[in-house]
Amino acid sequence: MIALEKVSAGIGRVQILRQVDLAVEPGKLVLVLGANGAGKTTLLRVISGVVPLWSGEVRFAGEPIAGRPAHELARLGLVHVPQGRQIIPNLSVEENLLIGASHLPGIGKDEIARRLEQEYARFPVLKTRRRLAGGSLSGGEQQMLAVSRGLMMAPKLIMLDEPSLGLAPQMVRRILGALAGLARNGISVLLVEQKSMAIEIADRVHVLKNGAIVHSAAAADVRDHEELFKHYMG
Repeated sequence: MIALEKVSAGIGRVQILRQVDLAVEPGKLVLVLGANGAGKTTLLRVISGVVPLWSGEVRFAGEPIAGRPAHELARLGLVHVPQGRQIIPNLSVEENLLIGASHLPGIGKDEIARRLEQEYARFPVLKTRRRLAGGSLSGGEQQMLAVSRGLMMAPKLIMLDEPSLGLAPQMVRRILGALAGLARNGISVLLVEQKSMAIEIADRVHVLKNGAIVHSAAAADVRDHEELFKHYMG
């Protein structure tokens, strides 16, 4: 669904990513682990068209996408849920969700209503809070809202930037469980995290350090090798 080959990028004159190779197959959940400053956020921003590519190639569904604007990529099905949730605090939960679908070409009211009910079924607390301002939700509820807002766009690939940040372990498990369900239903997921808890739901794991992939493996092969990941995570 997404493939990176020898991708290098940075901000200004500062290089952040170095020769990154990475792929997410349809219906798979790929985890990128890395400490603060490893380049995880820049990686997602390059894929979604927010940060320009310096060299290499990024392909989505087999087509090169470097240089295409972020909003166009989102409409094609490449959806980015950024770090920090970035919901609109003074809009209601339901209004935040509607933002995710209202500008899609050709979508009708019936389809929008169906998607709303789908997200309310995924995270029932959002339905009970649907008339409340998004800013009044707890951190975990806001993260659910951010995920559901992205899913309202019916993505082919959804990318999430540290959705566990600042959340209690129980809430993290609920969100990770929902992400695992997406992959089972055929949606590709690219998840970047610091917490190794996400290995439990991944198909494949890459470790990013100083802007480069330093280790890649099937998740099933590394779940019992915590020392290996402690080494790479510093």
